[in-house]
Amino acid sequence: MPRRLSKSGFYHIVFRGVNHCHLFEEREDYERLLKTLAVIKAELPIDLYAYCLMSNHAHLLIQESKPGDITHAMRRLLVSYACWFNKKYQRSGSLISNRYKSECVEDNSYLLILARYIHQNPLKAGVTRFIADYPWSSYRDYTSSSTTLSDIELMLDMFSENREEAVRQFIEFHKALDDVDRSLPDRRRRSEEQARAGMIEALGGIEPSAVIGLDKQERNLLLMALRKGGFSIRQIERVTGISRGVIARM
Repeated sequence: MPRRLSKSGFYHIVFRGVNHCHLFEEREDYERLLKTLAVIKAELPIDLYAYCLMSNHAHLLIQESKPGDITHAMRRLLVSYACWFNKKYQRSGSLISNRYKSECVEDNSYLLILARYIHQNPLKAGVTRFIADYPWSSYRDYTSSSTTLSDIELMLDMFSENREEAVRQFIEFHKALDDVDRSLPDRRRRSEEQARAGMIEALGGIEPSAVIGLDKQERNLLLMALRKGGFSIRQIERVTGISRGVIARM
């Protein structure tokens, strides 16, 4: 399915390790991805406004100059990093779960809220007590005077034209904990969870995944109940783990 294009060019991007595996095992791994991102950023017309690298997933807030820049940049970033990671740890197969997820950001005022959400990820995960102590996010790009990977001018200017005052307000803004879940859901996973909840109700409280272990007669009666309850063969297969051939016979 083609990605929806952002009219503003802003995207919130999330990528995760396959089967929730770690994308970063040690300091060198975090540094490698950021160095690769810096190289790509220098060669392609993209701006990076916020990022946060967690152990098994990462957030980026990026703006492209023309449609397609983000796709090109993300392909280079993820392929390059996955090849390096697999070689280093002598592993094979996919590292990134499916393809990365992206959300169009059309409202400039939402950029600040989204950046705060991204920076607060380590805080909410209990990885750190203070945002400023976490080394793998762009928060310190905004609060330090050193050269940074992030393009900080746009968001700081939203607070004040005076840089010192803008940084002060930026820090204050991040003290308010964002309790809204702004993660990008996996739509297939969400539909499965909804289907599972409906199946539990249809089965009178029985966990759908337990059906596969029942004796054949009881199993078939429950499968028939699910089919009569309006669930598709594919939904039942995904949630119970029972093959569609068996379910179709019901």
